[in-house]
Amino acid sequence: MGSDHRRDLFVINTGDGRGKSSSAFGVMLRSVARGWNVKVIQFIKSGKWQTGERKMADQLGVEWVTGGDGFTWESDDMEATERAAVDAWAVAKDSINSGDYDLIILDEATYPVTFGWIDVADVVATIDNRPEGVNVVMTGRDAHVDLIAIADTVTEMKKIKHPFDKGIAARKGIDF
Repeated sequence: MGSDHRRDLFVINTGDGRGKSSSAFGVMLRSVARGWNVKVIQFIKSGKWQTGERKMADQLGVEWVTGGDGFTWESDDMEATERAAVDAWAVAKDSINSGDYDLIILDEATYPVTFGWIDVADVVATIDNRPEGVNVVMTGRDAHVDLIAIADTVTEMKKIKHPFDKGIAARKGIDF
């Protein structure tokens, strides 16, 4: 294991602060500007949400898969939510193994791993044995220690203060 010889990277943005996905989408913009083939797979957010990052990705021709059905803690059918995450991982695994992408963003993928819906050993093996040239950025809280072990970069976003703590809802253009 390990990627000391590789030129591509596996990056994790984790922690309880804001900015994990925003950072990943900043990488998406830089990658597209460099002519890279980019794919985003979201594990939690629903396709019903009209997010700014999705609108930008569509304008840039970034392939986008929404594999979630909304926040898991709001789910009326946890089995369906779990199946959606498992299906999203199947798409992600095929996309990684294909070697067709220079960058794959696994947005909020830490959650189904933490919940035990997706086998961490499978995720580790897939990312660690990915084809040369495939960069992977994973986001979400509580990144599994086994994922951290194989990552090239791990950044923890730490919440100091958040508007939600004062009852201020997410804002279009800032939060989504």
